[in-house]
Amino acid sequence: MTFSIHGLAVARGIAIGRAVLVASSRVDVAHYFIEPAQVEAEIERVKRGRDAVVEELHRLQQTIAQLGPKDAPHELRALLDVHLMLLQDEEMVGGVKHWIRDRLYNAEWALTTQLEVVARQFDEMEDEYLRERKADLEQITEKVLRAMPGQGTASVLPVAVTRKTATAELQLEDTDTPLVLIAHEISPSDMLQFKQGLFAGFVTDVGGKTSHTAIVARSMDIPAVVGARTASQLVRQDDWVIIDGNAGVVIVDPSPIILAEYQYKQRQLELERSRLARLLKTPSVTLDGEKVELLANIEMPEDALGAMKAGAAGVGLFRSEFLFMGRHGRLPDEQEQYQAYRRAVEGMGGLPVTIRTVDIGADKPMDSSFVETSHLNPALGLRAIRWSLADPAMFLTQLRAILRAAAHGPVKMLIPMLAHLSEIRQTVALVEQARAELQREGVPFGAVTLGAMIEIPAAALMLRTFLRYFDYLSLGTNDLIQYTLAIDRADESVAHLYDPLHPAVLRLVADTIAECRAQGKEVSVCGEMAGDVAMTRLLLGLGLRSFSMHPAQILSVKQEVLRADAGKLTPWAQQVLEADEPASLMGSL
Repeated sequence: MTFSIHGLAVARGIAIGRAVLVASSRVDVAHYFIEPAQVEAEIERVKRGRDAVVEELHRLQQTIAQLGPKDAPHELRALLDVHLMLLQDEEMVGGVKHWIRDRLYNAEWALTTQLEVVARQFDEMEDEYLRERKADLEQITEKVLRAMPGQGTASVLPVAVTRKTATAELQLEDTDTPLVLIAHEISPSDMLQFKQGLFAGFVTDVGGKTSHTAIVARSMDIPAVVGARTASQLVRQDDWVIIDGNAGVVIVDPSPIILAEYQYKQRQLELERSRLARLLKTPSVTLDGEKVELLANIEMPEDALGAMKAGAAGVGLFRSEFLFMGRHGRLPDEQEQYQAYRRAVEGMGGLPVTIRTVDIGADKPMDSSFVETSHLNPALGLRAIRWSLADPAMFLTQLRAILRAAAHGPVKMLIPMLAHLSEIRQTVALVEQARAELQREGVPFGAVTLGAMIEIPAAALMLRTFLRYFDYLSLGTNDLIQYTLAIDRADESVAHLYDPLHPAVLRLVADTIAECRAQGKEVSVCGEMAGDVAMTRLLLGLGLRSFSMHPAQILSVKQEVLRADAGKLTPWAQQVLEADEPASLMGSL
């Protein structure tokens, strides 16, 4: 039966494919695809984990047998029997093997996927006692996960779906069937694995338009819907799913008529992409001759290739924290970071690369297993520059690596989340210390221009102080909106209040641009506002001439730039800035 789920549209486009569910677990579960040659080894890992738990339960049974009824009640004996029965259940065992053999899931992913499948069967049982056995199944699954021997090696494969097509009307070849990812939420470390082009689209239960998952989905240029609440509970493994990233709608088990309609929409979107591709070599200049710099945001060194193909004038934001994620606490050393930054710099062929120092925290924890418990609100806790300054040795390692990479091409260094003069002085002193160390050791390094992100209202209100210490400023509008409006940008329940056109937000953005221009300092926007074509004319009217966005958005923004007359936009932008309801004037020019 066809039904739809509504969420937030965060990455445009339409995806049609089979659902791949990533089940949530209290255990840190890696998700990646394996090589066919690894199948038997992965099955053996599951078997060894299960055998270890069975052996543990047998030992408990033997211990209980030596105790009396008072010390070992009947309920405990029955519980162990149930756990042993579930461990040896043929459907559970066979299902895990299926996900490993047919889908090439790694062992942990296969086990939690089959848990999800069987758990839903328990949910549908009428008998209350049987329904409650779902908790037992979850417990023994986590025991097996913990008992399994070491994790295998992640592999990136062009996945082929080998299951027979369940809906004959769809007329799709099995080996070409695209996959769409459905999850409660996706950790940043998992996103690093999923970023390799394996999935045609994403759906998550939680998240806002500028949550981490949404940002990465846009960087991958694939359709995504977040904040879909119960999607991971309603969609089943292998369901056919349509993701409408334009409308924020997920259609499950589409009828042939609905499918045909969305296939037509897909073709129209491809035609639009082809038309935009003609602008690739066109200089980014407004109708009245204002040059506008269009830069790319990237997460990994390999993304530099995509930035070049999109016609970026450089990298306006290299999110270095992705080098730190999913490593189970083992931080990258200086040489590893240096090589990564060097690859990005050389990949841009002489164009400037802006490397932001690590911005760990809030919705970007280092590992999927990391849960922030030391602060009531992680977004206000030890993150970004605060985290770096709390560990000067780690920070110096990164600063040295960035300076060394600058010997291979133009590099800018960008510091996130500054708010205090003391933080500015500490940062500048550590940069100087890193330079002095490299010079003393005779290690080659290059000059970097030092910039700061304006993403906290306090920073936006002390611009003159910032400009005494920094060569340029970059507006991180995602956090600036979050902190100005006191809204968690990853929380779908308040997503409707996340408003880039709020008068207070626009005033902070406008004042930052104006002050930088008055002092002859560079200023750019690297947040999601930069890649939103609905905001392009307004930002041009406010005087912005440097936009940094995901490579996939560059040509769309360039089209808006080519159609704009910056001189005529200035008075209109001032009217928008002074309005009580700026959104009401956005279509008035």
